[in-house]
Amino acid sequence: MFRQLILLTLGKVKDLQVIGEFGLGKPGLEFCLREKPDMLVVDLMLPDINGMEIAREVRRAVPEMKILVITAHPSERLPADLMLLGVNGYVDKTEPIEYVLSAVETVRSGGMFFASRVRAKGGSGSGLTASRPPLQIPLTEREQEIARLVAAGQMSKEIAAKLNLSVRTVEKHRANIMEKIGVREVASLTRWCIQAGLVDT
Repeated sequence: MFRQLILLTLGKVKDLQVIGEFGLGKPGLEFCLREKPDMLVVDLMLPDINGMEIAREVRRAVPEMKILVITAHPSERLPADLMLLGVNGYVDKTEPIEYVLSAVETVRSGGMFFASRVRAKGGSGSGLTASRPPLQIPLTEREQEIARLVAAGQMSKEIAAKLNLSVRTVEKHRANIMEKIGVREVASLTRWCIQAGLVDT
């Protein structure tokens, strides 16, 4: 039923065509390796094979394919594990279907989307939180500082004034940051900063 809901939802997305859908993992994996679609949306809990294994095999064989994982069983550690696999996005199935749609749009445009309703350790409530994986952060201290400010919604002119830099220097740092972490827009940079523990949710 959830697969049908996703198919109906994706059918409304402009310039997107679903070329295959499977209830089992193995035939779905074989299809991906054979047809090499631009993007794979895979559930972690499948009857025959774990979605993590599918993601691992696809990433190894077709490194350019974008992968979005969905699951009804999120955990604090899962986002970190998926990022280490090279997965581009992760969505909790208990979220509104619009979340899946947003994730698909973000991932297909080259961004990252990691969101789930997991309670943080020692915290309360059920707001959206992101686990903080032990990532190697490829940014210099200055780049981390600028990344935090960009993620906070500040414009290059504001950042330049705050850090006593030229706008051109800030723009160069921004370009370097995005190139280093492999994102193309501020929303994905913000999600990366959250995952890397540079900013709070």
